[in-house]
This record gives sequence, structure tokens and C-alpha cells, in this order.
Amino acid sequence: MLDINNIELIERARTVRLAVFDVDGVLTDGGLNFLPDGSEFKRFNTLDGQGIKMLQNTGIQVAIITGRTSQVVINRATNLGIQHLIQGREDKRIALEEILTQLGLELDAVAYLGDDLPDLPAIRSVSLGVAVANANSFVRQHADAVTSLRGGEGAAREFCEFILHAQGTLDAARQAYL
Repeated sequence: MLDINNIELIERARTVRLAVFDVDGVLTDGGLNFLPDGSEFKRFNTLDGQGIKMLQNTGIQVAIITGRTSQVVINRATNLGIQHLIQGREDKRIALEEILTQLGLELDAVAYLGDDLPDLPAIRSVSLGVAVANANSFVRQHADAVTSLRGGEGAAREFCEFILHAQGTLDAARQAYL
């Protein structure tokens, strides 16, 4: 688990108004799956999707920035109500700036969850830059924190719940289901 007793991380997470996710290796396990006809499929974790919905229900905006382009990602973003999706972009820092301009936000209001080198400029520029447990070691070294769970296996849910905890909304988000 992300350290809920780390005062510096909690302070950073309190300012978050936008949570940004990479896809391959973060919302999925990183495997690329192709059928004989060339079509692609991905396996997403429903726990991660519920975490994203919990963020959205508390007013936190959500975005996806991914280096690959896939109809499957469009479908998942649509299913989760994610309005800010940028695909096919290796320079994720510039893509992030485009979203911030649209939303009128600054970097200090952003948390980013990534796993590999293309994510690093964004991870290092935001208020809370987090790597998944199975991220590239260089990325883990330069992130503010590392999840205990692997990409595609609940890391995004852990990230979401940490932000909600820091903002004092996690208990209410859970209570809504009782």
C-alpha cells in the first residue's frame, strides 16, 4: 500500500484535482494481445475501474494518456466516463499540458500513475508522481511513491484510494455502498 502515514505524500495528494493514468502496464498488465486478424484485446481490472469511478464521484477529473492507439482503450474510457483521453502520444508531458490547458489546472493539482520511461517526464512534473510496483526500476527510483500492487492487478485502485484517503473522502466513498 502507498504509505498513508507519509505526511509529505498526503499533503501532495490533498491538492489533486486531476488523476492521470497510463494504460499498458498500469491499467493492464502490460501484455499486448493480438488476434490472428490483427485486432487487439486488453484485460482491465474491475477494481481499478471502481477506484476511478470513486475519484470521479468526489469531483476529481480523470484522464488517460497512452503511447499506443486502440479502440479497446476508447471503449474502456467511455465505459468509465473518462472524457480526457489522449492516445498515440510518446511525449506524455506535452499531452498532459494540453489537458491542463483545457481544464484550467496547474501541475500542482495533478497525480500521475505510470510504469515506463515515456511516463517519467509527467511523473516528475506533477504534484504526486507514482509508479506501479512492476514499473521499470529507473522509473520507480524517480517517482514520489510506488504502489504495492502491480499494473493491471489493482495498482490503480490503490492509487485512487490513497488520493481519496488524503482528501478525507475515502470513508464516505465506501459508505455509499452500504
